[in-house]
Amino acid sequence: MAEWIWEYEGYDPAAERLREALCTLGNGRFATRGAVPESNASLVHCPGTYVAGCYNRLESTVGGRRVENEDLVNLPDWLRLRFRSHAGGAAGPWFSADTERLLDHRHLLDLRRGTLTRRFRYQDEVAGVLGVEQVRLVHMGDPYLAALRTVFTAEDLPVELEVESSIDGAVINGNVHRYRFLNRKHLIGVHTGAVEPGTGWLSCRTSTSDIGVAMAARTVVTGQPPVVSELRPGRQRAVHRLVIPVEPGRPAVVDKTVALHTSRDTAIGSPLQAALDRVATAQDFDALLESHTAAWARLWRRADIQVPGEAGRILRLHLFHVLQTLSPHTADLDVGVPARGLHGEAYRGHVFWDELFVLPYLDLHLPEISRAVLNYRYRRLPRACRAAAEAGRSGAMYPWQSGSDGREESQVLHLNPRSGRWLPDNSRLQHHVGSAVAYNVWRYCEATGDTEFLHTKGAEMLVQIARFWASTAVLDHGSGRFRILGVMGPDEYHDGYPDAVRPGLDDNTYTNVTAAWVLSTTLDLLRRLPAWRREELMDRVGVADEEPAEWEEISRRLRVPYHQDVISQFDGYGDLAELDWDAYRARYDDIRRLDRILEAEGDTVNRYQASKQADVLMLGYLFSPAELRDLFHRLGYAMDDEVWRRTLDYYLRRTSHGSTLSGLVHGWVLARAKRAEAWTYCRQALEEDIADLQGGTTGEGIHLGAMAGTLDLVQRCLPGLETREDSLWLDPVPLRELSEYGFSLRYRAHWGIDVRLSSGQLWMGVPDSDGAPIRVALPDRTVTIAPGETCTLLRA
Repeated sequence: MAEWIWEYEGYDPAAERLREALCTLGNGRFATRGAVPESNASLVHCPGTYVAGCYNRLESTVGGRRVENEDLVNLPDWLRLRFRSHAGGAAGPWFSADTERLLDHRHLLDLRRGTLTRRFRYQDEVAGVLGVEQVRLVHMGDPYLAALRTVFTAEDLPVELEVESSIDGAVINGNVHRYRFLNRKHLIGVHTGAVEPGTGWLSCRTSTSDIGVAMAARTVVTGQPPVVSELRPGRQRAVHRLVIPVEPGRPAVVDKTVALHTSRDTAIGSPLQAALDRVATAQDFDALLESHTAAWARLWRRADIQVPGEAGRILRLHLFHVLQTLSPHTADLDVGVPARGLHGEAYRGHVFWDELFVLPYLDLHLPEISRAVLNYRYRRLPRACRAAAEAGRSGAMYPWQSGSDGREESQVLHLNPRSGRWLPDNSRLQHHVGSAVAYNVWRYCEATGDTEFLHTKGAEMLVQIARFWASTAVLDHGSGRFRILGVMGPDEYHDGYPDAVRPGLDDNTYTNVTAAWVLSTTLDLLRRLPAWRREELMDRVGVADEEPAEWEEISRRLRVPYHQDVISQFDGYGDLAELDWDAYRARYDDIRRLDRILEAEGDTVNRYQASKQADVLMLGYLFSPAELRDLFHRLGYAMDDEVWRRTLDYYLRRTSHGSTLSGLVHGWVLARAKRAEAWTYCRQALEEDIADLQGGTTGEGIHLGAMAGTLDLVQRCLPGLETREDSLWLDPVPLRELSEYGFSLRYRAHWGIDVRLSSGQLWMGVPDSDGAPIRVALPDRTVTIAPGETCTLLRA
């Protein structure tokens, strides 16, 4: 069981927020951070419960300017349960781990069962030594339920404990300290009440999005009947007060079961009545735990990955958090992939391009989730088309940050905590997010064979994204090349040229190459569509007859800049100054956020050849070497192993790895290039969140893309697994530190295909079914594996 348990020994206030994020429990619909139940929000603790897609918009004044932000809302705290001892009718202070003398304290996160257990003992002034065990769950079977069991044990003397179980509506969005200057109160209209016996409720709504929220909490005691049990509805809190006698050797058990509904839920009349009905019919804690564990077991059978050692433990933790954010319940929701999971408030819960790193794993395990995420993008296609039109373009311009309705949610100002200055934020110029949407559509359909989605919603998105790129590219008559001007690439450090009046960069290679891929892929799809489908699509989208020919031309003539025989990150990158990396590493312990360091010094990273994360090298993450060669050849540029090696070496020396995605992408690209240093970056990607390598950011929410990407590193990178041309392609690469692995996947109609690498042998087993044989393309041959067969594909 050791590989399924994460244990945190002792109580460390400085590490509490990190533990709260890493011990978050969720079910794909909502999640609750791993805060201790008795805690109030403070600089140490940050209780938080977040429902997927529950956003609210507020205005704030920053630097004398009115700004508007949409945030994922921190909902009322259902977890609250505090206690204190009684002596002679007088109550002592409420227990707090921050003030009491703890004898021991530990948390155990059980990945297999999806539970968080907390055990501690402390010296009470009245009762002597008291032991407390708390087990919580956010139900994976019923996505509206959560529960907390607390067991009190008196080791020395009999004692009366006053227990207060409550739902706290006096909450704000307080997880991210640098947002403290913004308006953070999202909930209004708080009402509380009680239903005998033992159920308190709270209802409220979000202030501008007007989403109704209701919670109902049933608290019961077993072991020792309470002396007092009274419900106390308050102005902001629904409180159930209990006084419980606890005898040595006779533990008292307090079970709190909570139902959470919102007005976005289907098949309900009102959130409050739905919450009351659900909590009234909910089973007891033991039965809930059993059904919850069974739901997790079903999920693990579909999605688990087996890697021995510490790397395997971390990978399973990563998978656990991916599944808590995006579970089968997500398939029924209108939500995207929040970059920081449902684990905190960083990035305001927004949807970026992170599905690019998340969906490839889900495509081959839980494709219904991938389809739901793509539907989120499809439903916001009209908004993306409106954004393109407002910018004077055709097609669809997807936002860099998306929230409830698909408008651009990127902030216009951001705070540099080093200098204390609010600065312009130009990240909305990262239009390459549209190419990521198209890529996700195509890869999903290749993996699943979902032609219905591809020929309808998928085709419409691809066509509109292709139209955007075609309308954005401008012809440079001198070179005969098309150019894309005024954008930002994935690097994110560079948002303009030194001393330029306007932001944006020209001919970002990643942007141009992926735009060419979108255009050529869309053309290929149009050629493959049945004639009636193509005509219907062209009529619905309004594509003119001459547009495909224009796309063909642009897809072959987009410019890729070079300097010093390497691919330039953007036009003019090679003209920027070289940074004295050694000097900055000597002056600062951490230079990951070099942009903030330079700005605080009165300088700008725009002047230097310095990258935050992979940019050009991201192409090696998205495309196999063969695909990349074909793309560059289509554009009229040579791409061979030598050019790629020089480019790889060039940017490795000039990257600060200021993003959790950086180590992942570099590890992936280096592994595919069979470079010895690949493991250094792979290990960094594995440890980003558990060790909080970014210096406090994990406490604001886990980095979902990086976590999912490490899973995909084992699933696709190391075995060289691709799904294209109605085949599974395998071209394994050796990585000594991850030389043994196994996983099962779903490919087309086949569930539970086993892939294993052990002792240098790679084999695949296809479960018995009525499905067609699977065609597997290897570097030196092609094999066909029939259902019920196992085939050795590689021998040491």
